[in-house]
Amino acid sequence: MTSDPTQHLSSGSGRTAFVRTRWWWVRHAPVRSDDGRIYGQSDIACDCGDTHIFERLAAELPKDAVWVTSHLRRTHQTALALWQAGYLAEGTAPPEPIVVPDFAEQNLGAWQGQDRAGFFADRQPMAASYWFAPAEERPPEGESFADLCRRVAAAIERLTAEHAGRDIVAVAHGGTIRGAIAHALDLAPQAALAFAVENCSLTRLDHYSGETGSGWRIGVVNRHGWPEGGPARHAPQG
Repeated sequence: MTSDPTQHLSSGSGRTAFVRTRWWWVRHAPVRSDDGRIYGQSDIACDCGDTHIFERLAAELPKDAVWVTSHLRRTHQTALALWQAGYLAEGTAPPEPIVVPDFAEQNLGAWQGQDRAGFFADRQPMAASYWFAPAEERPPEGESFADLCRRVAAAIERLTAEHAGRDIVAVAHGGTIRGAIAHALDLAPQAALAFAVENCSLTRLDHYSGETGSGWRIGVVNRHGWPEGGPARHAPQG
């Protein structure tokens, strides 16, 4: 995809009415080595073996984009798999991603490393949220999902200002992308937990800014190439 990443509309006086900055959010590839344990911000590797998924996704991403990852290796591995799946022209050097620790998954503190099935067996089920706890609950030695939403929103605002008018490809985590959706839609954190964000899915959020203000437009959420019920699909598990 090679369309102009910056969209300007001019008023009758010739002044720019707005600038569009497009965020292309990609959730990292599936984690298959967690042994059924909660991993959260643990630096665990992902499986990038589903080449056709990366080829399809790489063809959708814009060229000449700013690339962003978290500091966790699974986002770096996923970015590399996309570059190797046809995103880069032959002989082209890979981009140097901006590493943003604030785009890491939720820090689940003392819950990290616990057996996932045992953890849920001891807790009251939460309809529809598919997460470990209500948005405001903070795990021991960790952070709440609401905490994550605040740090993600601040980083988005900073990077949108620094790279106004550009395409930004952000390879991140399920919780991070839910936080980005919450920011764009001005949702309460608990409401954002209702969004599904699957591995190697694409979510696009467009920011518009101009003399009369700014706002967001939702292009797509959780578009992926997995077959329905396929074994590679993996809901955010922390």
